[in-house]
Amino acid sequence: MKVSSTEIQNNFGKYLRLCSKQDIVITKNAKIIAKLIDNANKDINKQNAEIKECSNVDNKISYDEFIKLIENSEERYEYIDGEIYLLSPPKIVHQYAVTKLLQNFFKFFDDKDYIPLTSPCDITLKRDEENINIVQPDVMIISDLKEKIDKRGYYMGAPSLVVEIISESTRNKDYIKKLDIYMCCGIEEYWIINPLNQEVSIFQFEEKDIINNSTSKLNEKAKSFIFKGLEVELDNIFLK
Repeated sequence: MKVSSTEIQNNFGKYLRLCSKQDIVITKNAKIIAKLIDNANKDINKQNAEIKECSNVDNKISYDEFIKLIENSEERYEYIDGEIYLLSPPKIVHQYAVTKLLQNFFKFFDDKDYIPLTSPCDITLKRDEENINIVQPDVMIISDLKEKIDKRGYYMGAPSLVVEIISESTRNKDYIKKLDIYMCCGIEEYWIINPLNQEVSIFQFEEKDIINNSTSKLNEKAKSFIFKGLEVELDNIFLK
């Protein structure tokens, strides 16, 4: 997450808490001047190794090279800022949370012009024409599905809301890399569901910045910023 030095000064306590989940990059006059990190993560080599679930490519590759790679592959990949991420099979706690969350979403959006979907479903997000990313959010809410399906049958728009359910191996990617991509590429709201500590963090984006965020714990409700009335009881989505 990138924040200005003024914002850090005014809300230092908030970012001190957030840095336990993601690095805080501090900027001044649009230039990076410092980084706020959680000193509890002492093993930097281990932390960097966990950023990728599994990568069979040491160097960055082009978007066209990535497309050729996945054309005849049955594996699930994501392509983020030129790097390939091989997606591991989800565990039961992950799938349980997805199922419970979908039950809530389908009920809430039943009479609305939004469609909940789950992975595997490639989402193409562009920082610009040269920087193309392909991700597979665990859950997404889409308002323009029919209008944005290309000739190959793939959705080419930006969901209104995306959800990632993290694991030990994906935590850094979901809290740092994906948060930055979603913030910069037109996503309005991002939910991070953490079965490890049974918390849900929600970020609302506007003009490539975080304008609202919240963290909910057990015995509380996760509440959407952009969809008024959309609430999820955390006791119902975590496998006990």
